[in-house]
This record gives sequence, structure tokens and C-alpha cells, in this order.
Amino acid sequence: MFESLQSKLNAVFDKLASRGRLTEQDVDAALREVRLALLEADVNFKVVKQLVARVRERAVGVEVTQSLTPAQQVVKIVHDELLATLGEPARLDLSGPSPHVVMLVGLQGSGKTTTGAKLALNLRKSNKRSMLVAADTYRPAAVTQLEVLGKQLDIPVHSEGTRVSPPEIVRHALQRAREGAFDVLILDTAGRLQISEDMMRELEQIKAIARPQEILLVADAMTGQEAVNVAKGFHERVTVTGLILTKVDGDARGGAAISMREVTGVPIKFLGVGEKLDALEPFYPDRLASRILGMGDMLSLIEKAGETVDRGEAERMGRKMVKGEFNLEDFLKQLQQLKKMGPLTQLLEMVPGMGRLTKDIAPEVTDKETGRIEAIINSMTLEERRDPKVLNGSRKRRIARGSGTTVPEVNDLLNQFRQMQRMMKQIGSGGRGMRGMLGDLFR
Repeated sequence: MFESLQSKLNAVFDKLASRGRLTEQDVDAALREVRLALLEADVNFKVVKQLVARVRERAVGVEVTQSLTPAQQVVKIVHDELLATLGEPARLDLSGPSPHVVMLVGLQGSGKTTTGAKLALNLRKSNKRSMLVAADTYRPAAVTQLEVLGKQLDIPVHSEGTRVSPPEIVRHALQRAREGAFDVLILDTAGRLQISEDMMRELEQIKAIARPQEILLVADAMTGQEAVNVAKGFHERVTVTGLILTKVDGDARGGAAISMREVTGVPIKFLGVGEKLDALEPFYPDRLASRILGMGDMLSLIEKAGETVDRGEAERMGRKMVKGEFNLEDFLKQLQQLKKMGPLTQLLEMVPGMGRLTKDIAPEVTDKETGRIEAIINSMTLEERRDPKVLNGSRKRRIARGSGTTVPEVNDLLNQFRQMQRMMKQIGSGGRGMRGMLGDLFR
């Protein structure tokens, strides 16, 4: 998500950077392209109009004209206003007596059932005992699906089949949750292909019985502007307290994430970033804004690494990487850990400055190609892994034969590795490097 928007915005900012001092005409020309990029990304037109107006007001003023680096200052202003549009980070409200009730609502196909299981797993990391409630009786497969997910995660599921009415199922689940001293009760309610009066009436009945602390709308990020309309419809009837955007790892244009907070006034609380049951992340507006503008998201990358990589090893490797000292032997070790953290292209996009490179190297670093990369490195001697400069033509032919690849494929891997080394040196060096640029940007 956001690849196209990020690419277009970076092109605009590159043009500004080549101008040096900026005139009002330069800013207006750039903002026309920013406006078009946001509209093409499916951002609500009213949101685009307001955001661009705020940016222009600041960009043509003293804040930019007196800046030594006006182009960077414009990027900072866009970042700030994008952050204001996305809103403040919001966490689940689990205050008051237990059980805390979290009610999931949304259209059919948005991913409510799977999201309920993901949320329960996420809460278990905070030592919260959750129980899932199968209150979607209109789709028999939903009850079975929730039971299977609960068994897989070892999380209790309250289900009564499809013949008992959802409000009664919720009433019984509440009683069971109180008796079992559960911390959180997660209600998986029914969805429809579109909002209907019957659906809303039933949700209102469930809300009256359960009195949920949170009513979270689960919305498919792939639906673009329609997701905004859906959010408004649910919010008007049951007062949604938060949003969970699913399928943000797909090819969604990203407009829904930017628009929904501004249009509804309801914060996004979680993002579904993959099919795996641990692929649910808290929503951090500042991190998303940085990624949209191509600044990376090192905090999310560090958190992902912390869940799968030994802390001491991660710190050691981090120091080597920013110094440009890591070699192919280190790369092979880290590749094994990276595979546990998610798609490699997503991880690279979190590294400042790597977002643009991923467009060129993505086909070679997909998960399907990981085995080929490992085979090539495993076919090298220890000396070759530690110092790839010794690889001459005959050595490369031997490595290609041993790994079942070709010499051009070996060369491709070495070229990509050298690109990564140079980028990491720039990030760590300051001055002309990415870290220096970002330091100037946010002074």
C-alpha cells in the first residue's frame, strides 16, 4: 500500500530540491501535483482540499522563504499536515470493570472473523485473557471459522450455532465471561454485502445488551472511498469508537487510511498487515506519514525484529550495518531471521531511503527467491563470504554450479549486496547521508 503515492510525492519533492530558493509559483505547481497524487490514491476530495490548503498557507510564508533548505521544509510541512490529518494514536479503552467488551462490526468480506482472532492474540501479549463470541449466525462458515481459529490459538470461543439469535448469544457469552473472569470479550457480529436496516437494528440490540467499551469497524482498505462511506454509515447508527483497516499489505492505494480519520473523526486503532494471525499492528500515524513520504519506519522494523531476533545479536548487527561492515556471512544469518518477520520487500520499505530501491530489486528479494540467495551464499567459501572482492570469474562459475544458478544471477546478488552496503553507510555517516538529511529536516 502507498507505493504509487510515495513514488509520486517523491517525484514532486525531487523537483523542488532542484530549484534551490522557492517562489510562490514553484509551491503552487508542486501542490497541484501533490493534490493529483492524493486524489489518484483515492483520498477523499474534501480531505485533499483541506490538507493542500493548510500546506500552501504554511509553504508560501516565512517558514519556507527564510529556510536554508526550502524544499526540505516543504516536505516537513507536508509531513506535519499529513500527520494532523491522520490524527493522534489511539489505543483500546479497557478501563472499568471486566469483562471489557469489544464489538467488531463491518461489511461481509472485510475480515471481521479473522481480525477478532488476531485481536485476541494481540491482547494476550498484554496478559489479557480474551474470549471470542461467534455472533454471526447468518454465515454458518463464520461460526466454524472462529471455532477453528480459537482452537488454533488456544483461545476460548463462545458459540451456539446458527439457530439462537445473536443478541441472546451475546447475553449468554457475557454471563460466561463474568463467571470465567475473562478480561476481554470480543464479539464477531454479522456483516452484509451492504448496510441494511435489519443489520443495524440487530447491532443496536447487541450494543444495548453488551454495552461495549469499544465498537470497532473492520474495513477493507481495498475498497478505497467506499470504506469512508461505510464508516460514516456505521458511525451514525452505532457510534463507532475506532477503526481497523485490513488488507493494507495488498495493492490498496491507501486513500482510505488518510481519509477515514478526517471524515469520520474516528481514529484508526489497528492495521491488518497480512494473513498470518500475528499480522495485526497498532496504528501509529507518525510512522505511516513517514512511510508515505519515503522516510521509512525504523521503529516498526525494530519492533518486528525484537519479536524474532536475539536482542544482543540484533544490536551487534545494527552497528555493523550502519558502519557498512556487514558481510555475506552476516547477511545469510540475518536472512534466516528476516524470513520470520514478513515479506522482505515490506521490511526494506521500512528502512529510510530503501523505499525507492525496492522498486528495482523487489523481483529478486521476494520470499520465493530467498532459497536461491541462500544457495548462492552457501556455495561460497568462508573467505568469499567475508570478502566478496576476492570473487573472480572462475570462483563465480564454481559458485553458480554449486548453487544451481548462473553467473549473472551471482553477479546480481553481489550488486544488490553492494547497494545495500552503500545505503547503510550513507544512513550511518550523517552529513550527506540519509540520517544527516533527516536530522536537518526535523530540526
